[in-house]
Amino acid sequence: MFSKTCEYAIKAMIFVAQKSSGDLRIGIKEIAKGTDAPEHFIAKIMQDLSRRKLVHSVKGPNGGFFMDKSDLNVTLADIVKAIDGEAIYLDCVLGLKTCNEAKPCPVHFEYREIKTNLIHMIESNTIGDFKGKLDSGKYFLKNE
Repeated sequence: MFSKTCEYAIKAMIFVAQKSSGDLRIGIKEIAKGTDAPEHFIAKIMQDLSRRKLVHSVKGPNGGFFMDKSDLNVTLADIVKAIDGEAIYLDCVLGLKTCNEAKPCPVHFEYREIKTNLIHMIESNTIGDFKGKLDSGKYFLKNE
Protein backbone atom coordinates (compact mmCIF):
# COMPACT_ATOMS: atom_id res chain seq x y z
CA MET A 1 0.00 0.00 0.00
CA PHE A 2 2.75 2.43 0.97
CA SER A 3 6.33 2.27 -0.19
CA LYS A 4 8.93 1.16 2.36
CA THR A 5 10.26 4.74 2.32
CA CYS A 6 6.80 6.03 3.22
CA GLU A 7 6.46 3.50 6.05
CA TYR A 8 9.80 4.67 7.49
CA ALA A 9 8.79 8.32 7.09
CA ILE A 10 5.51 7.83 8.96
CA LYS A 11 7.22 5.94 11.80
CA ALA A 12 9.99 8.55 11.99
CA MET A 13 7.52 11.43 12.15
CA ILE A 14 5.49 9.77 14.90
CA PHE A 15 8.70 9.00 16.82
CA VAL A 16 9.97 12.58 16.54
CA ALA A 17 6.56 13.92 17.64
CA GLN A 18 6.60 11.67 20.68
CA LYS A 19 10.15 12.66 21.67
CA SER A 20 9.88 16.39 20.93
CA SER A 21 9.46 18.55 23.98
CA GLY A 22 10.83 21.96 24.79
CA ASP A 23 14.26 22.41 23.23
CA LEU A 24 14.85 18.67 22.74
CA ARG A 25 15.97 17.71 19.25
CA ILE A 26 16.16 14.14 18.05
CA GLY A 27 19.19 12.94 16.09
CA ILE A 28 19.24 10.55 13.16
CA LYS A 29 20.81 7.74 15.20
CA GLU A 30 18.06 7.92 17.82
CA ILE A 31 15.30 8.07 15.18
CA ALA A 32 16.77 5.07 13.35
CA LYS A 33 17.11 3.08 16.57
CA GLY A 34 13.63 4.05 17.79
CA THR A 35 11.97 2.98 14.54
CA ASP A 36 14.09 -0.04 13.55
CA ALA A 37 15.13 1.72 10.35
CA PRO A 38 18.48 1.97 8.55
CA GLU A 39 20.29 5.14 9.66
CA HIS A 40 21.32 6.29 6.16
CA PHE A 41 17.77 5.82 4.93
CA ILE A 42 16.30 7.80 7.83
CA ALA A 43 18.81 10.60 7.21
CA LYS A 44 17.61 11.03 3.62
CA ILE A 45 13.94 10.77 4.56
CA MET A 46 14.20 13.29 7.37
CA GLN A 47 16.10 15.76 5.18
CA ASP A 48 13.36 15.47 2.57
CA LEU A 49 10.57 15.93 5.15
CA SER A 50 12.41 18.94 6.57
CA ARG A 51 12.75 20.53 3.11
CA ARG A 52 9.01 20.05 2.69
CA LYS A 53 8.39 21.79 6.05
CA LEU A 54 6.74 18.75 7.67
CA VAL A 55 9.35 18.62 10.44
CA HIS A 56 11.89 21.17 11.74
CA SER A 57 15.62 20.64 11.82
CA VAL A 58 18.57 22.41 13.39
CA LYS A 59 22.14 21.76 12.26
CA GLY A 60 25.17 21.54 14.48
CA PRO A 61 26.33 19.70 17.59
CA ASN A 62 23.04 20.30 19.44
CA GLY A 63 20.99 19.89 16.31
CA GLY A 64 18.45 17.36 15.23
CA PHE A 65 14.81 17.14 14.30
CA PHE A 66 11.79 18.32 16.24
CA MET A 67 8.13 19.16 15.93
CA ASP A 68 6.25 22.00 17.52
CA LYS A 69 2.58 21.96 18.47
CA SER A 70 1.36 23.07 15.04
CA ASP A 71 3.35 20.27 13.37
CA LEU A 72 1.21 17.73 15.21
CA ASN A 73 -1.57 18.66 12.74
CA VAL A 74 0.36 17.08 9.86
CA THR A 75 -1.80 14.27 8.49
CA LEU A 76 -0.56 10.91 7.33
CA ALA A 77 -1.79 11.99 3.88
CA ASP A 78 0.67 14.92 3.98
CA ILE A 79 3.53 12.48 4.57
CA VAL A 80 2.28 9.94 2.03
CA LYS A 81 1.95 12.64 -0.65
CA ALA A 82 5.42 14.02 0.17
CA ILE A 83 7.05 10.62 -0.17
CA ASP A 84 4.90 8.60 -2.60
CA GLY A 85 3.09 11.37 -4.44
CA GLU A 86 -0.50 10.80 -5.50
CA ALA A 87 -0.07 7.06 -6.20
CA ILE A 88 -2.44 5.96 -3.42
CA TYR A 89 -5.19 8.04 -5.01
CA LEU A 90 -4.56 7.10 -8.62
CA ASP A 91 -2.76 3.80 -9.05
CA CYS A 92 -4.23 0.38 -9.62
CA VAL A 93 -3.49 -2.09 -6.82
CA LEU A 94 -2.08 -4.49 -9.46
CA GLY A 95 -0.03 -1.76 -11.09
CA LEU A 96 -2.00 -1.71 -14.34
CA LYS A 97 -1.77 1.60 -16.20
CA THR A 98 -5.22 1.43 -17.83
CA CYS A 99 -7.28 0.19 -14.88
CA ASN A 100 -10.36 2.35 -14.27
CA GLU A 101 -14.10 2.09 -13.69
CA ALA A 102 -14.75 1.46 -17.39
CA LYS A 103 -11.89 -1.00 -17.84
CA PRO A 104 -11.27 -2.56 -14.41
CA CYS A 105 -8.65 -5.08 -13.35
CA PRO A 106 -9.90 -8.29 -11.66
CA VAL A 107 -9.68 -6.79 -8.14
CA HIS A 108 -10.69 -3.21 -8.97
CA PHE A 109 -14.14 -3.18 -7.41
CA GLU A 110 -13.20 -5.26 -4.36
CA TYR A 111 -10.21 -3.02 -3.65
CA ARG A 112 -12.16 0.21 -4.18
CA GLU A 113 -13.75 0.06 -0.68
CA ILE A 114 -10.42 -0.79 0.96
CA LYS A 115 -8.77 2.10 -0.90
CA THR A 116 -11.56 4.49 0.11
CA ASN A 117 -11.18 3.49 3.76
CA LEU A 118 -7.39 3.80 3.61
CA ILE A 119 -7.59 7.26 2.07
CA HIS A 120 -10.09 8.33 4.72
CA MET A 121 -7.77 7.02 7.46
CA ILE A 122 -4.67 8.84 6.21
CA GLU A 123 -6.55 12.09 5.59
CA SER A 124 -8.32 12.15 8.95
CA ASN A 125 -5.48 11.12 11.27
CA THR A 126 -2.69 13.42 12.34
CA ILE A 127 0.74 12.80 13.76
CA GLY A 128 -0.65 14.19 17.01
CA ASP A 129 -3.33 11.48 17.04
CA PHE A 130 -0.70 8.76 16.78
CA LYS A 131 1.57 10.48 19.29
CA GLY A 132 -1.35 10.31 21.73
CA LYS A 133 -1.74 6.59 21.10
CA LEU A 134 1.95 5.99 21.80
CA ASP A 135 1.79 8.15 24.92
CA SER A 136 -1.02 5.93 26.22
CA GLY A 137 1.43 3.03 26.41
CA LYS A 138 -0.95 0.69 24.56
CA TYR A 139 0.82 0.99 21.19
CA PHE A 140 4.37 0.63 19.88
CA LEU A 141 6.52 1.66 16.91
CA LYS A 142 9.14 -1.07 16.82
CA ASN A 143 9.48 -4.72 17.57
CA GLU A 144 11.13 -5.40 20.88
